[in-house]
This record gives sequence, structure tokens and C-alpha cells, in this order.
Amino acid sequence: MTWGTTYYVATEFLPPNHPLMAAALRSLPIGILMIAWFKQLPQGIWWWRILVLGSLNIGIFQALLFIAAYRLPGGVAATAGAIQPLLVVWFSWIVLNDKPSKLSIVTGIAGLVGVGLLVIGPAARLDPIGIIAAIAGAATMGLGTVLVKRWKHPVSLLVFTAWQLTVGGIVLLPIALIVEGPITEISTTNLLGFVYLGLVGTGLAYVLWFRGIDKLKASSVSYLGLMSPIVATLIGFTLLNQTFTPIQLVGMVIVLVSVLIGATH
Repeated sequence: MTWGTTYYVATEFLPPNHPLMAAALRSLPIGILMIAWFKQLPQGIWWWRILVLGSLNIGIFQALLFIAAYRLPGGVAATAGAIQPLLVVWFSWIVLNDKPSKLSIVTGIAGLVGVGLLVIGPAARLDPIGIIAAIAGAATMGLGTVLVKRWKHPVSLLVFTAWQLTVGGIVLLPIALIVEGPITEISTTNLLGFVYLGLVGTGLAYVLWFRGIDKLKASSVSYLGLMSPIVATLIGFTLLNQTFTPIQLVGMVIVLVSVLIGATH
């Protein structure tokens, strides 16, 4: 649900035309602060595992997410990303040997359809680069989610999250500087947006996400991600004066039922 606010914050609070830098500044500062607080670094095999996980779950995913958020309406970006539960079911089958049931596949498809009804209107702007970025981001984090489940973390969730946030930010920062250059002006509004995304939308949200992967099946956790487009749509309705139609209400019901079934089976 917290991630559902990203689309609104990115478009309304952050500097324009810097999606990669925004993604880096969302992750790296809070990651460094957490590592400085806990004073614990990876050991042995976990150096390369954290490089992989940090790149998939933070670095690459955040870059693709912000590209999608900048190039697409929040609802369209959320719909493309809603393919993640289906991808996680597939990755779980390959990596974890967790063969999916017919119910989980049908539920994933229903969730994707429900999100589409919820957020895509007749005037939706379907930017091809944005769509590709959103789908690729869903695949990237879907694989990262499954690998987190396979590689049991050797430290506390807070330290585990700090490692990934830092690595992801380090991967992103030089690319952002080369492609976009530094952000030359940061207003108070921009600063508030970065603080919110760093503390709440990234630090807290990822700790909760990885805790969920610990407690539930990877596929079950992925269905909970469908709450993101519901929040994005409600924010658009309440804060951006966007309309809310009966078809969207049907889509919301389908999504909620899909979340309930997918997260409990």
C-alpha cells in the first residue's frame, strides 16, 4: 500500500526528468544511514548475493519503476506492474520447485484484469518505453523476491534491508550521473518528497516486504503487491480530482478478491 503512493509523490513532489537520480536518492541515503547505525557488513558469499539482490530488488527495479512513473499515468504503470504475481509464480516453480496450482494462475490473471479495469481509462497514455519499463521492473523484483526466499538471510531484517538499499543505490548513482547529470536545484517540496520516499516508501516498506517473504510463500507476498494500484487509484481520486467509475469499482473488487485468495493459498 505504501508503494502505491510512489506514483503520486514522483510526479507531484520530485524534480522532473531525473527518474534514475530520484531512484538513487530514494535508496542510497537511507541505506547508508542504516548501515552506519547497525555497523554490520556482509561476510563471505553474501557479498555477491547482496550485489545480486540489491541490484534486482532495489537498483534495477527502482530505476525501471521511476522511468515508468515519469512516462505513464500512475494507473497504467501500476497495471503493467501487476503482472508480477504471475511472474513470481513462474519463478517460484523454476527456482524453488514450487509447482503452481491452477487456482494461483487463475487468481494472478484475475488480479491483472482487475487492475486493468481499476486504473486504465479511455484516455490512458500508453507510452511504449514506460510500459516496457513497468513490466521489466515487475520481472526484476519478482525474481529478487524468489531469491530472497531461497537465500535465507544471515542477519536481522533491518541489516539485510540496509545492505540491499545501499548496494542498489550504489549501482544506480553513477548511471544516473552519466545519463541525467546531477539535480541542480532541489526545492523544499522536492526535499519533502525524498524524505518521505526514503524513510517510509523505501526503508520501512522494504523491511515489511522482506519480513513478509520470511513469513509467507513468495507467491503469496507478490499478490499483496496488487494493493499498490488500489492505493494509487484512490490517491488520484481524492487528491488529483480524477474520476471514479462503476467499472473501476468492479476492478477494485476483483483485485481485493484476488489478493485474498492469492495470499492465503
